[in-house]
Amino acid sequence: MNQQPDLNERASHLLKVLIEGYIADGQPMGSTLLAKRSGLDLSPATIRNVMASLEEAGYVHAPHTSAGRVPTTQGYRLFVDVLVNVKPLNEQDFHALEIQLDKTSSSDLIHSASNMLSGLTQLTGIVMVPLLESRSIRQIEFVKLSEKQILAVLVMSNNDIENRMIQLETEISASELQQSSNYLNEILVGKGLQQARTILLEEMEQVRKDMNSMMLSAINLGEQAVSGLKDQQPEDYIVAGRTNLMDYDDLSDVTKLRQLFNAFNQKRDILGLLDRCMDADGVQIFIGRESGHNVFDDCSIVTAPYQIDESHIGVLGVVGPKRMHYDRVIPIVDITAKLLSSALLK
Repeated sequence: MNQQPDLNERASHLLKVLIEGYIADGQPMGSTLLAKRSGLDLSPATIRNVMASLEEAGYVHAPHTSAGRVPTTQGYRLFVDVLVNVKPLNEQDFHALEIQLDKTSSSDLIHSASNMLSGLTQLTGIVMVPLLESRSIRQIEFVKLSEKQILAVLVMSNNDIENRMIQLETEISASELQQSSNYLNEILVGKGLQQARTILLEEMEQVRKDMNSMMLSAINLGEQAVSGLKDQQPEDYIVAGRTNLMDYDDLSDVTKLRQLFNAFNQKRDILGLLDRCMDADGVQIFIGRESGHNVFDDCSIVTAPYQIDESHIGVLGVVGPKRMHYDRVIPIVDITAKLLSSALLK
């Protein structure tokens, strides 16, 4: 989306000052105040001329209730792509994120990340639950509990640990159990659950032809180990801080707020947008109608993908008004995605 401004240095600077001022206080900015804040030795008349040019180019407009001007979606886009000074995340916020995600159990990481995004930005935080196909088998081990009872332990790529009690018809030795574990790790590690089931069925057909009883026993153990593991997940994404949006005048219209909250609940629009960001490289910013969904016309959405083993498995981000503090929000989203990626590997 990056573009170079078709503006001279003076116009770019004044547009930057105007947008920063509007983000800070939400009020249209007149030429006198802009002259004062710009730090340039320009008369209000000169600034009015520049503002007229910016308005003609589509970067600002004048609300009918005020002589001052506010940025348009096009103005915000130019600001985000070229003019904004992104601030590094301060050390305190970085450590707060790092500590929170580091001490959170794997099952609660997504909720925690969403809450942290919302808390740090005072916007609405959204984190997509990792895609099912990313939940692959990392390791299979068997523990002998008695002569005919063993415990199957499956470690998944998202750090979930699944335990299965297996009752045997005949006794199996410790060495046979280890051989079974080695064999199953060789054929199933890195495979998703559905793929693992398919592989086991294919292996069983081949092994029956070869009459290999040890391998057949191993496959039977493997089948019992993965049986019952569900492919369904209860939620597609976690949302935190919906009510934060009520604090912004830009989104205070009750009808618009209701439509936004419905979009969070119905999921289709949000999921469609997050899916578009899955293969993106780093932070993506959608301003107003750029999202492609009417319900977000008055919003900006900042997203970043998170990953395991260099494969993107989900997207997180924030939803807020177009006049959000991009200089602060962008690094928070970026760092949270990186820290969540690291936490998922632990």
